[in-house]
Amino acid sequence: MKKILRIHLNQDETKKVVHFLDQEIEIHSIGCQGDNGLAERLISEYDGQVDAIALDGMPNMLELGTARVAHVVGEKLAQQATQTPVVNGRIIRAGLERWGVILADRAQPGIFAQKHILMVPGVCHNGLAQALARRSSSIRYADPVIYFALPQFPGVGSPMTLEQAAGPTLEQLKEAPFRRIKPQPGDPGTPRAAEPFQWADVLAGDIGAIRRYAPAELKRKTVVVECASEEDLQDLRQRGASILVTMMPSLNGDNLGNWSAAVIEAILVALRPNVNAPLTEDTYLDLMADIKWTPAVRYLQPADAGINKFAFVIHPLNISFIHKHQLFRWTRYLPDDLVERTAAYMPPIYLSRITGGQSPTTGQKIEGYLISLAATPRQMMQRGERFTYDRLNKSAKIAERLGARIMGLGAFTSVVGDAGITVAHEADIAITSGNSLTVAATLESAKQAVMRLGVQDLTRGKVMIVGATGSIGSICARLLAQAIFDVVLVSIEPERLIELKRLIQSETPGATVAIATRADEYLPECDLIVTATSAFGQRVIDITRCKPGAVICDVARPLDINPAEAELRPDVLVIESGEVLIPGDIDFGYDIGLPPKTSYACLAETALLAMEGRFEDYTLGRNITIERVKEIYHLFKKHQFQLAGLRSFGGYVTEEQFQEKVELAQRYRDDPELFARVQAEAAEKLKAIPIMAKGVKAANGSGRKWLLAAGGLVAVGTGWLLGRKR
Repeated sequence: MKKILRIHLNQDETKKVVHFLDQEIEIHSIGCQGDNGLAERLISEYDGQVDAIALDGMPNMLELGTARVAHVVGEKLAQQATQTPVVNGRIIRAGLERWGVILADRAQPGIFAQKHILMVPGVCHNGLAQALARRSSSIRYADPVIYFALPQFPGVGSPMTLEQAAGPTLEQLKEAPFRRIKPQPGDPGTPRAAEPFQWADVLAGDIGAIRRYAPAELKRKTVVVECASEEDLQDLRQRGASILVTMMPSLNGDNLGNWSAAVIEAILVALRPNVNAPLTEDTYLDLMADIKWTPAVRYLQPADAGINKFAFVIHPLNISFIHKHQLFRWTRYLPDDLVERTAAYMPPIYLSRITGGQSPTTGQKIEGYLISLAATPRQMMQRGERFTYDRLNKSAKIAERLGARIMGLGAFTSVVGDAGITVAHEADIAITSGNSLTVAATLESAKQAVMRLGVQDLTRGKVMIVGATGSIGSICARLLAQAIFDVVLVSIEPERLIELKRLIQSETPGATVAIATRADEYLPECDLIVTATSAFGQRVIDITRCKPGAVICDVARPLDINPAEAELRPDVLVIESGEVLIPGDIDFGYDIGLPPKTSYACLAETALLAMEGRFEDYTLGRNITIERVKEIYHLFKKHQFQLAGLRSFGGYVTEEQFQEKVELAQRYRDDPELFARVQAEAAEKLKAIPIMAKGVKAANGSGRKWLLAAGGLVAVGTGWLLGRKR
């Protein structure tokens, strides 16, 4: 059996036998309590009696950035033995830390992405710092704070000052006691600034330094260290830390790295095939390659374990939402145009955490984050696509930092430019527009609405899709044609209308397909109108021309139909696309303008994909596939999402309202002269209503309702449209 002597900075003495690389190794640990003379005597006593000696916490070389300085005592101790190799972990630490970061990121994708990382300390952890810096551009060093108790102010510990500060720092430490270089747990004599620790998402370095100098509150922090004991875990758990990652391989079979790089290096020295081989990294490489190992990733809080995370982007509908938001009420005293233009340039902001989502089927928990742009749809339209892309890329980085692995694009962000393709290409997390669920929800909402108004067999009716060449409109048209057979396609893009008509006729032989650039001519014939445009400053449809009892399903966000227009025809039902109840005790942490626990479609699609663990680009571009719409419906059924009630202008449609519209529509059908007078009067009133498409206020006037998504979620019974054979 190979034998290792470990000399460490505390006082306890233990012997343990570990199993590593198919061999048993005895590790005899003796504490020297920082007494350099005792360390020298132990090395001399065990020289030639053991296979390797590990100096744990006693480096012979101090490294920070590109600076290197030999530690006076550490260098002497490393040369004390004449027969037994003496190591301190320096040769293998950097390589194992780099490798460990890669493996941890594979095991928990995105665990370090875009995080605020604080090295505690950076001294002797170059490999860890370099590997983490490849995954985040936000890294700082706590060395000035922990070693010299410097107050926190701009520039201290930043990468920009590292090269200038590294040399003087190491010069100050080269004769320092080991307990100063490698702090041990306990109360510090001089409290350290808390700001760097509060700023950080990830504390990386030495467990002793973190326990000694970090604040008592470490809620939601990730801690990355060489090794940790059960006592360390308990301390971090009590402070509220969320995750512990250990970079060294486990020697105890429980996956937790609880032995330092010095001990691992000593074992590799003892196990090297050629005992005369030099103590270099090359000598250890083959043995290191044989280690079957993944760094331990321990969730310290039960509530944090096994949660799949997502993010969702929203933005204000118009300037009134900026004025009414609690953080920006003061802007109402400034010119609207100035506020709207200025707000467009604000960086994305974090709004809230979405908690409580859980699948009844699999038990999978989800957590989400709302992130908001400050640009209104009008501002996005007035600027180039790159303007919005850049802000969505920043949103993706915020989402990564929060731990999200997929981000949904709400409302106008999902239609700008190429509808998410560029954003998905440039972001490091998955992106979805949510439009697959929007389509499914539209179809289900339309079906329920027309049936509630008394239409028993819509397959004999007629449906119009306004905005038919858009991403949502085109797939709605194709699916509706399979169920209703008589469709009217309306778009301002005649060449794309022709192409869509040919596609529908090839997919659904026998379907009657009419195309037009304006809706007016066909409106009196249609039982159902689906409107899904991105039009601004125009009246999308003339509601006064609709037939009695028609249903308008307004999928667009902002809405194509405003309340003032809808009031002109009380027999016509204007509904929003479907909304859903996400399973679990869902709390959005923010007023999204819907009843509690109720979500819009593209937010729900993002949550559903996270619940399924499908962290992939899902619905992108303007060519939504029928297969994706059907697949997302099956996932909806699997995880027991439920459709909320039908809504119109922010409120649920009641049974009384349904009945009133049914009775009124029947009166108009029975009395054509009455209906003609109603239409004429409504047409006159319409002239006095300003054209407000994409510019109306929310019906409920909620000051916190920022724009979300075009649609809801598919519901039970959607197979009426999705499951029909061609």
